[in-house]
Amino acid sequence: MDIWNQFVQLFFSGLTVGSIYALVALGFVITYSITGILNLSQGDFAMLGALICISFVNSGFPFVIAILLSVVLVMIIGGLFERSAIHPARYSSTATLIIITIGAAFVFRGIAIFVWGTQPYALRPFTGNDSLQIFGAVIQTQNIWAIGISLVSLAVLYFFFNKTYMGKAVTACVVNPFAARLMGIQPLKMSFGAIVISAGLGALAGIIIAPISGASYDMGVMIGLKAFIAAVIGGLTNAPAAIAGAFIIGILEAFTEGYFSSGYKDAISFGLLLLVLFFMPNGIFAKASGKRV
Repeated sequence: MDIWNQFVQLFFSGLTVGSIYALVALGFVITYSITGILNLSQGDFAMLGALICISFVNSGFPFVIAILLSVVLVMIIGGLFERSAIHPARYSSTATLIIITIGAAFVFRGIAIFVWGTQPYALRPFTGNDSLQIFGAVIQTQNIWAIGISLVSLAVLYFFFNKTYMGKAVTACVVNPFAARLMGIQPLKMSFGAIVISAGLGALAGIIIAPISGASYDMGVMIGLKAFIAAVIGGLTNAPAAIAGAFIIGILEAFTEGYFSSGYKDAISFGLLLLVLFFMPNGIFAKASGKRV
């Protein structure tokens, strides 16, 4: 493989991983913007989505139905989590709420071990193991699916938040919760909606990545951490910046793994997080995307 083909191969690999991180990072941003909580169980929604989808497919459900049922089921789990854990503790300190989300992550993993065990599972690719030649590089069709579904999901979310009443109500709670209350919008209800949407995004990310890297009870840990890094370096209250951060992390990891060693990619990601926290704590896109008041 020549230098150009390898570059394109690694670039598409980075886009694939970045698109997964983007979906989960967007869940972080939505939840944090509305509730002020860093939901550290966000990555486990991806794990639940992947394992539930595999179970449905192995039970004979049509693939599309299995995916839809899995996303809906994880959204219900997210709603139950919000009503049973976050809502009763809504007046607690931020630290307490974050600890609750950590506890929820352990509960989700415990349930996953009880139901599926510790062995990894595989989900078949959406359209077989075919590959495409793009600019001289061989790209698996599952990578194309991952990038395409993520971009469509992000476009749907953009439409939801900018063109629908419910989306604008959620955005109002993000911009100014006090003014939103004066307009008759209830931020507490938006909190429920935020976590439900975040759970659905996480589940979709897990289902997309499962045919590429497999699924297991602990897969959500690293996905959640990388998406959290992406959200932080982009800006925790800025969805487009968080998405850009996710693609930066994904591409950086792919090139590090391709040109150096897979053992360095995690160190590079966490090193970038530390640099951003030291020198640009509001995110690397904070200044460019700031709003005039």
